[in-house]
Amino acid sequence: MQNPFIFVLFGATGDLAKNKLFPDLFSLFKKGEFDNDFFIVGFGRRELTDEQFREFVTSELGITNEETWKQFLSHIHYQIGDFNDEKGYLELIDKLKSFDAKMSACLTRIFYLATPPENYNPILDFIDKTKLSLGCIDPSFKEAAHGRAFVRVAIEKPFGKDLDSAKALDEKLAKIFEEKQIFRVDHYLGKETVQNMLVFRFANGLFEPIWNKDNIDHVQITFFEKKGIGNRGRFFDGVGELRDIGQNHLMQLISSVVMEQPKSFNKDDVREARVKAIAAINCIKSEEVEKFVVRGQYEGYKNEKNVDPNSQTETFVAMKFFVNTPRFNHVPFYVRAGKAMEKEQITISLVFKQTCHILFREIGCPETPNILTFKIQPDEGVSFQAIAKEPGTKLSLGTVDMHFSYKEAFGEKVSDAYEKILLDILNGDQMLFNRSDELEHSWEFITAILEGWQNQKSVIKNYAKGTNGPKESNELIEKDGRKWL
Repeated sequence: MQNPFIFVLFGATGDLAKNKLFPDLFSLFKKGEFDNDFFIVGFGRRELTDEQFREFVTSELGITNEETWKQFLSHIHYQIGDFNDEKGYLELIDKLKSFDAKMSACLTRIFYLATPPENYNPILDFIDKTKLSLGCIDPSFKEAAHGRAFVRVAIEKPFGKDLDSAKALDEKLAKIFEEKQIFRVDHYLGKETVQNMLVFRFANGLFEPIWNKDNIDHVQITFFEKKGIGNRGRFFDGVGELRDIGQNHLMQLISSVVMEQPKSFNKDDVREARVKAIAAINCIKSEEVEKFVVRGQYEGYKNEKNVDPNSQTETFVAMKFFVNTPRFNHVPFYVRAGKAMEKEQITISLVFKQTCHILFREIGCPETPNILTFKIQPDEGVSFQAIAKEPGTKLSLGTVDMHFSYKEAFGEKVSDAYEKILLDILNGDQMLFNRSDELEHSWEFITAILEGWQNQKSVIKNYAKGTNGPKESNELIEKDGRKWL
């Protein structure tokens, strides 16, 4: 991003800003991804001056005396404002105008909503009411006035709590901005391994021909977090794992497996392929939710800070479903996600049909089939389980893993997903962002499960911390003669 820009960060003192946005903006700056003509404005309720806010960010990030950081800090500013009070927004307008005047041009403006979802509506309302959404229009500047065409809004998940609330939020966004201005952030689309699945499939002639129901027995997706909810009780309780992880992250992982080859690698074609993939997921009928979905809660969850002592919020979910496409028709997908699990693990595994060549039937074939696994966390990479001869004079077969690691292969740390996300927002590239119809299809699937739980008065299953979830999760897949990897 070599053009001047203004990055307005709502929720500038929150966890997302501290843990991801400021570190990754700084990383991009160090890498020379944008030049010195930029302005970052933190918008928050705390009574801070620019200098005090810079000190706060420095302290939160734990950065010591580093010259590049000092240069970056000079671009950071602060605007005091309550999300529900027009005053801060009007003062923000004057601040942004001063930056335009300094550069003698109308600058691209990005409004990034890194706040809890309950703040989205008032922020968007005031952005609209104060005409911040229209951008800078000043014909006195040397460059042509940009106006709203150079205004973008980025909004973090979750996008609503169900299908109706998601539609309402999208309708509000559509009244204020055009679709090309809206960036619905799901940072898992920025993960190297998720992006690499398309390259892996379509650039290698080996895998695409067997990426179908004739060769694949089933697909497993695991999204395990070792930690519990921590200090997120106020947000998480009442939201639950299905909304927190299922509606966004899991849907993106599923679509990366299911989607057909896009016509090209431009944003419209890739997004269109992703939308069709999510639309093809068969919704689980309300009366069958208990049969195909397991919901669990880790022991001690009700004692967590800001959690209702009688809470029925799930911290674990496992499900089985099918995808209605010619490529995957009748191939079961087993998906599970949970908090306070045995270990950190985010993987996508394609389990191929077990075959035993006539040459080896007398000596016995391995019980496990070929498995292609994309490892997304903690160590990004790809592994393939193959069958090989075991060492020794006797002919016997065993399984071996062929492994590719990004770190080992490229000799450098994989960039954080938010770096890619932020750079794409700055450049106006929407390929890795949810489209409104994609969001709607994902919520249709999730809402059907939520309604099933409510209608069937689903009983939540308890599980101990540091395990792989309730026993019913194992039963879900084992009754089909399969096992979790």
